[in-house]
Amino acid sequence: MVWKNPWYNPAISHHSPGGFTNVTPVTHQPGDKKRWHDERKAAGLPRPPSNGYTGFIEQWWQKAEIAGDSDGLWWLGHSSILLRLQGKYLLTDPVFSRRASPLRFAGPQRRTPPALAIADIPQLDAVLISHNHYDHLDAWTLRALLRRFPEVHFFAPLGLGKWIRRQGARHVSELDWWKNTSFAGMSFTAVPAQHWSMRTLWDRNRSLWCGWVVESAGLRFWFPGDTGYMPELLAIPERLGALDVVALPVGAYAPRWFMAINHMDPQSAVTLWQQLGTPLAFPIHWGVFELADESLDEPVKELQYALSEAADESDNFRILKIGQYLSLR
Repeated sequence: MVWKNPWYNPAISHHSPGGFTNVTPVTHQPGDKKRWHDERKAAGLPRPPSNGYTGFIEQWWQKAEIAGDSDGLWWLGHSSILLRLQGKYLLTDPVFSRRASPLRFAGPQRRTPPALAIADIPQLDAVLISHNHYDHLDAWTLRALLRRFPEVHFFAPLGLGKWIRRQGARHVSELDWWKNTSFAGMSFTAVPAQHWSMRTLWDRNRSLWCGWVVESAGLRFWFPGDTGYMPELLAIPERLGALDVVALPVGAYAPRWFMAINHMDPQSAVTLWQQLGTPLAFPIHWGVFELADESLDEPVKELQYALSEAADESDNFRILKIGQYLSLR
């Protein structure tokens, strides 16, 4: 039986009868994935960080200390961010498991420990999900969060509501690109990203992927989720207003010939940051899982070099340690 997209609207370009697609159709050629895997295996990639995993943790990890009451955020590693806005706590793409995988014994393993235990989260009002890949949507983590915070509200792109409710969630909002909803005095808008979705062999692109713009008391924060670079990302501030704080993904980019469609590299992140007018920014999607060919510390090295090459006098692009706090006011 052919699956039909229940949200399909022929007037919307990223909708298709069989699921969802990107603004600009992008795809790999037949054989590309095998070529990448063969080259990766032959070269023995990824390699350990330059100072080893222990040295990397000593340099780039710290325990998150939740204190104070002003607006701010803690980068918890990879794409997980704990935001505090107007006294409310929001969590993006939370993954606290040992692996980004459906299996406990196989798949990408966590190379740096969680910067925060679920038991140490003081309050949780909302969770923002960008898409259904295992390094962004983790069943064990969601169930653990729901045991501690049963009334937490989930925001997700189209197609993920049923799955999230099966984990025990009572409050779920599913949004299409450019759709908006309000919660706890804040505005949440799902915005485009260039990526894809797949959680099993049978559900490729049946759920949408997105970024989120959260507006709170005059502050506009953008969490892009996973995205390749595309000029259409600039439509986000054009339609919603200037962005004040942005979390820009910089990892899982090697080899670029294969990864660029779905993941920005540090150079693209710096270019986009400049095009956005150099708002307060920090890099995400690095430092935890080895998902591509670069070593764990290469994204931050390349980012530092790209920022120096940009010769921008602004210090608004802050490279945070995992667990580090960033004030937003």
